[in-house]
Amino acid sequence: MFSYILRRATLIIITVLGAIILLFILFQFMPGDMATILLGPRASESLIEDYRQRMWLDRPVYMQLARFLGNILRGDLGVDVLNYIPVSRLIMNVLPNTIILAVSSIFLACLIGIPLGVFSAANRGSPIDLLTGMLSISMITIPHFLAGLLALLLFAVHLGWLPAMGGGAAGEPLDQLRHLALPAFSLALGWVGYLARLTRATVLEELGEDYVRTARSKGLPEKVVLYKHVLRCSLIPVIAVIGVGFGNLMGGAVLIEIVFHRPGLGYLIYNAIQTRNFPVLQGGLIVTIFLYALANFIADLSYSYIDPRVRGE
Repeated sequence: MFSYILRRATLIIITVLGAIILLFILFQFMPGDMATILLGPRASESLIEDYRQRMWLDRPVYMQLARFLGNILRGDLGVDVLNYIPVSRLIMNVLPNTIILAVSSIFLACLIGIPLGVFSAANRGSPIDLLTGMLSISMITIPHFLAGLLALLLFAVHLGWLPAMGGGAAGEPLDQLRHLALPAFSLALGWVGYLARLTRATVLEELGEDYVRTARSKGLPEKVVLYKHVLRCSLIPVIAVIGVGFGNLMGGAVLIEIVFHRPGLGYLIYNAIQTRNFPVLQGGLIVTIFLYALANFIADLSYSYIDPRVRGE
């Protein structure tokens, strides 16, 4: 197990390093002079030149890359050019909101989608199976932002059950939970349908394996066969998809945080794009890369624990 963890960790580090270098290269190809864009067209030539020297923009690209990677290793993501606040502080102020939103959405999607897929597979070909299939496809086709707008209009505007915008008052968990309900539901809706269809397909595939026939021949109850043996093996591709899907949830969180005006990493990146605040934008994307890699690493460890054969492969 230790050697497997070491291999996966090494691969994750190489992947993150490659993604960060690619991000640096993309910023280098942006049109225009970075110092002029950040300081504005009214900045004097002396101020622009001073900024270029302080930020090493007048140095060769390989030296800029070495400084860029060194700053990241020290936890220095730059300074907000509008408020002169460290980018790392800005991100840490809003990152917990985005992580809570993403984790809540994944948890809600798993809580509903996996049992729904197992139930559909257990009743294959029945009207219930057909109904759950139609509902799952409908959930998959609804975009995150559209689900958010519909949920906002129904539950916040017309019914008035839940608040429409914001993240809740600091230090009041119940108020924060009420503000989290609609964004988490909107972000999880599509994944409920996707996990339900994936779980149904994998459960049906596992039901044809030899170990299922052996378990049934021993007289084990069908529920024990289904939930103790079949479901455990069926969770491997589901967990892998959840790990990859965390990155998609982070992307969907940008739109959801905009719709519900919820403070988070996505909303911070959106404002950085609007104001052309490239240090904040770059820092937000770097943190997103780390979160995506961490989610995949946790997913690798999870399904290797469920099925030891994965470690051998």
